[in-house]
Amino acid sequence: MSQSTPTTPLGPSDYPLSVNHLEMLRTPTGKALSDLTMDAVVSGEVSGDDLRIAPETLLLQAQLADASDRPQLASNFRRAAEMTAIPDAEVLEMYNALRPRASSKERLLAIAERLEGHYGAAESGALVREAVEVYERRNLLARPEQD
Repeated sequence: MSQSTPTTPLGPSDYPLSVNHLEMLRTPTGKALSDLTMDAVVSGEVSGDDLRIAPETLLLQAQLADASDRPQLASNFRRAAEMTAIPDAEVLEMYNALRPRASSKERLLAIAERLEGHYGAAESGALVREAVEVYERRNLLARPEQD
């Protein structure tokens, strides 16, 4: 991730970042948000990649959520930051695999291992592992096909 973490921790009064700290927000390609203008779009200076959220922005949002005593929201932002590195098609495949009774324990554990090993997405992998435990307890794993 190319953007550095601010030296001073962010707090609730820093929200929203787009008003209070616009200088901290950049696109995944490194453009400042102020560079995203209609003229830049028309001239071709702005691409679809410029319109995606940068993982650094999500981590800043996680910092704000933590400072506002919203740990679950902060975790969601950290997982979202991890997932920016995963191709959309693979995210959709994982989403479908996590539907109740859609996958076996082995398939879900393989997804967790891929998240952690290939993408370095430790928080996302941990969430999938937690889902495996809950699905197992609630009988929501895929059922073996009967002949």
